[in-house]
Amino acid sequence: MTHRLAFYDMDRTVTFTGTYTGFLIHVAKSMAPWRLALFPGVILLMLTYVLKLISRQRLKELNQALMIGHNVERAKLMPHVESYAARVVARNVRAGALAQIARDKADGYRLVLATASYRLYVEPIARHLGFDAVIATDHLSQDLRYVRARIAGENCYDTGKLRMIKAWMAAEAIDRRQAHIRAYSDHVSDAPMLEFADIPFASNPHKPLARLARERGWNRVDWN
Repeated sequence: MTHRLAFYDMDRTVTFTGTYTGFLIHVAKSMAPWRLALFPGVILLMLTYVLKLISRQRLKELNQALMIGHNVERAKLMPHVESYAARVVARNVRAGALAQIARDKADGYRLVLATASYRLYVEPIARHLGFDAVIATDHLSQDLRYVRARIAGENCYDTGKLRMIKAWMAAEAIDRRQAHIRAYSDHVSDAPMLEFADIPFASNPHKPLARLARERGWNRVDWN
């Protein structure tokens, strides 16, 4: 039996723009508008990340604590998560990506959204778009009453994303030798995932990935 799998990155691959900052602002505006005054702190934290003073994972944790809170009751948070997901699907999804998702589904591929964004809001986006599974960054309190501003395990990024894909395949009892994989991403950080695929696609690639795709002979697609 051959398992057909199509792994999609989300931000700037399926969507036009990133979703994480928009998520922070949307939730802060909806739940505690006073937190918008703290947004300059997000910019400062980004600078400390660029200077390599904190990790990407810690950056995400601190930004969430700043704009949403260290601990937020899930029942109060989820309506705003759902409204944000609906907004992304309505305003921030590439028509070309939707067409490719439909083609992969028609070809019998199992659709997996694999992203560094938080599962918290990725799952409702994936549900709207017809994905079968999600591999994403998890909160430490993923299934508990309160959502904590801490990441469980790895940030789903770069080689960490590939490790999480392999762990997901193992949990699904999918042998790599019995799988045919398509993979789509816009960013060179997903080179490990693209190399893992049978058919890699540099989708709306930024310059470093476009250059790597030319060197490796990978397919390039530019979705509107």
